Amino acid sequence: MTRTSAPTRPRRRIFADLTPLRTSPDYRRLWFGGTISWVGQAMTALAISLQVYDITRSSFAVGLVGLFSLVPLIVFGLYGGAIADTVDRRKLGLYSSLGAAALSVALAAAALLGHHRVWFLYTVVALQAVCGALTGPARSAMIPRLLPAEQLPAANALNSVTMTFGTMVGPALGGLIVAVGGYEWAYLVDAVTFTAALYAMWRLPAMKPDRADGARGRASVADGLRFLGTRPNIRMTFFTDMAAMVLAQPKALFPAIAVLWYGDDAKTVGLMVAAIAAGALLGGLFSGWQSRIRRHGLAILLAVAGWGLAIAVFGLTRNLWLGLFFLALAGYADTVSMVFRTTMLQAATPDDMRGRLQGVFIVVVAGGPRLGDFLAGTAADLTSPAVAVTCGGLACVLVVGLLALRWRNFARYDAHSPQA
Repeated sequence: MTRTSAPTRPRRRIFADLTPLRTSPDYRRLWFGGTISWVGQAMTALAISLQVYDITRSSFAVGLVGLFSLVPLIVFGLYGGAIADTVDRRKLGLYSSLGAAALSVALAAAALLGHHRVWFLYTVVALQAVCGALTGPARSAMIPRLLPAEQLPAANALNSVTMTFGTMVGPALGGLIVAVGGYEWAYLVDAVTFTAALYAMWRLPAMKPDRADGARGRASVADGLRFLGTRPNIRMTFFTDMAAMVLAQPKALFPAIAVLWYGDDAKTVGLMVAAIAAGALLGGLFSGWQSRIRRHGLAILLAVAGWGLAIAVFGLTRNLWLGLFFLALAGYADTVSMVFRTTMLQAATPDDMRGRLQGVFIVVVAGGPRLGDFLAGTAADLTSPAVAVTCGGLACVLVVGLLALRWRNFARYDAHSPQA
């Protein structure tokens, strides 16, 4: 007499779902290549800041590095998305990555030859931003072509690990290499790491956008914005992100908080920044549950509200370790929000519009935190850092609630039948 085994339940994952890495060799190469090159880019970003200060001895000059990066990223983010909806995305990603690698080689050559000019570094930073604005929309639009829809949340969680890992490891490694070998070695290592991304792009199949019958050959930024105007669920992903990044962005206040609340120096500022990054990394590493969630809109609302609430409570704490805990909690919520926002953008957008909407996403991600820094700094000068942080976090929760009431269908969004 044979036993019939009961049907096995699907295993409940705790750690990140690695299914996309196992099932798609193309995505696996793209992910590993992106992880390695992201570390290299973070190294170069730190090395450029150090070199600018070494030349000028001016913090203002170092601050301009961010401005020279931000403006091209915003301008070319929109047009990069339009280009990604017109040409073969594989070629666009390959050529723009090749351009970024060439810029790292140019930095290394200039450092080796003793050509220490601030204008040259600013020019390279601006051109790097252009390459990034071209690569980003193309790369994001590729992923739904490489993986089935049910694997997109897992893939985006893995991508968040790439970004957070690079942000944490790259600067530390870059500082060590600059201290031991000089700027040229940091730039050379970055150029070498690009080979992984270039190889991954080179091995991909052709990625021409799928165009509807009668669609024009050239994609228009205006058409993308008009499309966004008719898709309330996609718009809500941008609105909720802006609520978090503009209203509840405390990073600009960390130096003042370190002194006024904790009586400490730059080490405390570093701990606060690292706490958010650590929480974001944990959000990616412990993301196995996210693939089981169907109500992506509701998950975004809860995650963004969680970010705002964690920031508000951080503003009320005066114990450093408790404050770091709530900052880590905010970082975790931010990763959860990012995973579902990106997944919704990829799944609910037609292929021939993905590049342009990803370009809008880049503009929001690049511009929102800068606007939030300005708002937080202004509010702190008019009141106090505690009021600015706590009220900003509560304002984020309030705005998310109002958005949810205004567009009620967003909370009912179902990943099994995505509607933009």
